[in-house]
Amino acid sequence: MKFGTRIIHTGHEIDPTTGALSVPIYQTSTFAQESVDHFGKYDYARSGNPTREALEETIAQLEGGSRGFAFASGMAAISSALLLFSPGDHLVVCEDVYGGTFRVLTRLFSRLGIESTFVDATDPGKIETAFRPNTRGLFLETPSNPLLKITDLAGAARIARDQGAITLVDNTFMPPYLQRPLELGCDIVLHSGTKFLNGHSDVICGFAVTKDEELGRQLAFIQNGFGAVLGPQDSWLVLRGLKTLKVRMEESQRSAVAVAGWLVAQKRVPEVFYPGLASHPGADVHARQAAGPGAVLSFRLESVELTRRLLEGSTLAAFAVSLGGVESIISYPAKMSHAAMPPQARAARGVTDTLVRLSVGLEDADDLIAELDSLING
Repeated sequence: MKFGTRIIHTGHEIDPTTGALSVPIYQTSTFAQESVDHFGKYDYARSGNPTREALEETIAQLEGGSRGFAFASGMAAISSALLLFSPGDHLVVCEDVYGGTFRVLTRLFSRLGIESTFVDATDPGKIETAFRPNTRGLFLETPSNPLLKITDLAGAARIARDQGAITLVDNTFMPPYLQRPLELGCDIVLHSGTKFLNGHSDVICGFAVTKDEELGRQLAFIQNGFGAVLGPQDSWLVLRGLKTLKVRMEESQRSAVAVAGWLVAQKRVPEVFYPGLASHPGADVHARQAAGPGAVLSFRLESVELTRRLLEGSTLAAFAVSLGGVESIISYPAKMSHAAMPPQARAARGVTDTLVRLSVGLEDADDLIAELDSLING
């Protein structure tokens, strides 16, 4: 089946007990047992819940993985996956990683004796040079947040595999309809499911999907032990949101292409970052490994004053943290997604005070462009 069909027909589209066309919400903390010697499949909801299980199996199937895990947030998913590593281990991480990931690596996991080296992952040579004898993991984002830099996933995963390390990819900007890192040789794919997977700005959630069964067993142990699981109500909401992933992504991506094309032509917009532009560094690599450029773009404005006017004057795009909703969301990375980075680290990565990030929703592209025109050029 094609991807759009598989989203709807995941094996959980009909409840086997009642025939309901929606997975039931098992709003329970525990499950009664009939025998001291033989417990049922479910005993305590942290360890397993039928609604969450349906979601986990669905996301694993869509990513082409063997095991899927639903967490209470994207950072819970990332942090749980990082618990696969031990004191003395070293990680190679793309330098323009999400600010929350940078914070947890440099301020929490560093205290546990897990060291990270940040490199320009668009250059395979720099990835390879950063590896040490104790390097156990390679952590990537592509397109990266917020400058949408592109990393060759297959090539990077090959470097890590040759060195005996695993590759983890935060795939939040590219839901599985557009990009599936596990099929490119990566080992763990991570998502802030809050964004495109749920798609309605009403749930905080995260996902991890593994390809290898043994890695899946290890992460299952961590999920149960650490306990940062997604609740049944939120799991049901994400299952509902996933059903429209294909149509939402196609429409948002179509509008993002139009908006990016318009921005490139504006004199007061010196730079636009979007892999759908032929001029974007890594556009060819992205086209080889993804089915489209996505619905997120970033751009610089000519002054801080103009940046403030755009952010505070926007009405069609909500000035807010996050992305991937049905509504467009315009963000200010320096004070939002990357506020956790020290100013000098932000500057080194190009996260300046004139950079904005736009997640294009389902509004008509002509209306979005008209408002951008009035705020930037008016």
